[in-house]
Amino acid sequence: MMIKKIKRELIEWIVLIVVVGIIYLGGWHTEIIGKIQQLVLATGMITPTLVEEKKPVDYDFWLEDMEGNRLSFESFKGEAIFLNFWATWCPPCIAEMPDIHALFKGNQVAEFVMVSMDQDEMKAKSFIMKKGFEFPVYFLRSSLPETYNTHSIPTTYLIDKEGFVRVENHGMAKYNTSSFKQLLVELSE
Repeated sequence: MMIKKIKRELIEWIVLIVVVGIIYLGGWHTEIIGKIQQLVLATGMITPTLVEEKKPVDYDFWLEDMEGNRLSFESFKGEAIFLNFWATWCPPCIAEMPDIHALFKGNQVAEFVMVSMDQDEMKAKSFIMKKGFEFPVYFLRSSLPETYNTHSIPTTYLIDKEGFVRVENHGMAKYNTSSFKQLLVELSE
């Protein structure tokens, strides 16, 4: 009886390891973890953090869009800006993107600046096209000012039109909420 139980447990562990190995080697692990985290976001328990003190923005860095056009971040000065740093290899980034895309689609007041931190820019472009995301995606073409010096992604900043960071969120969050939409409107007025 004990040998039968040990054999069964051994078979279960082997099957589990094989399934996990196939998922990992197939490159599906990021997508699967992202889907699980999307379920967590759907609960609305993880929301962005408002900044208590207004923190001035540094516009001194350069970007390039997916068509190869270079622009200064300063070109967004005077606008409310939703600035997000993300990567295709980051499950929390993948998890929050559909929610950010829904916010973007319903947005009429803020500029969206989605900055890919991928080393392989073609991978990021392919990911965006495959998912059908329409928000503007950029790649860094200079170093980031200290204001945005974060060692974690996703990281999101909501900048008001006067040039102050009003939301700084490290990690994933649910942005497509009525209160966040209202905040976007307030910061753009």
